[in-house]
Amino acid sequence: MTAQDFVPPNADLDTLRSAADTCRGCDLYRDATQTVFGAGPSDARVLVVGEQPGDQEDRKGEPFVGPAGRLLDRAMEEAGIDRDQVYVTNAVKHFKFTLPERGKRRIHKTPSRTEVVACRPWLDAELDTIGPDLVLCLGATAAKSLLGPSFRVTKERGTVVPLPEREPTRVVTTVHPSSVLRADDREAAYQELVADLAAAAGVLD
Repeated sequence: MTAQDFVPPNADLDTLRSAADTCRGCDLYRDATQTVFGAGPSDARVLVVGEQPGDQEDRKGEPFVGPAGRLLDRAMEEAGIDRDQVYVTNAVKHFKFTLPERGKRRIHKTPSRTEVVACRPWLDAELDTIGPDLVLCLGATAAKSLLGPSFRVTKERGTVVPLPEREPTRVVTTVHPSSVLRADDREAAYQELVADLAAAAGVLD
């Protein structure tokens, strides 16, 4: 089973969001607090795809509201991307995590390829509804979701490529902002992220 069984055809974003709340396309819904669907204008020129909701997103039900989201907002502003024209979502709509033997802090766990593929129909529905000029993939999971399992962000980051089967939409990949927060040299990693976003902004000119 995949999410395809739960995606209503020809639906607007509000209808898709409501339908996603009942998705049982994979087992991640069992432990997550709630579905975290995308957010932003239906006519957005830019669609940002991350990996999955984090702990704060899972609790609040909104994407990119934690530290990584705030860093992304700042980087997009510096790169010249109008945040009001951006729709943000994730390749996987439920928070996948593990619990340590001691303590209650939920630890992020990378979604499997099977889980990403199972959730892909939601991302396809968002792309169909919005029809963005640019898709910005943050991190390997998001990039491989749209560009295939052999795609390497480390080699292609900041490069503008066509979105397969959805031309003239373009794609730019970069690292996930959470990796910037973990970097030894955070300022250098941040400036590299801004440079990638600036390359993406050039698509919108």
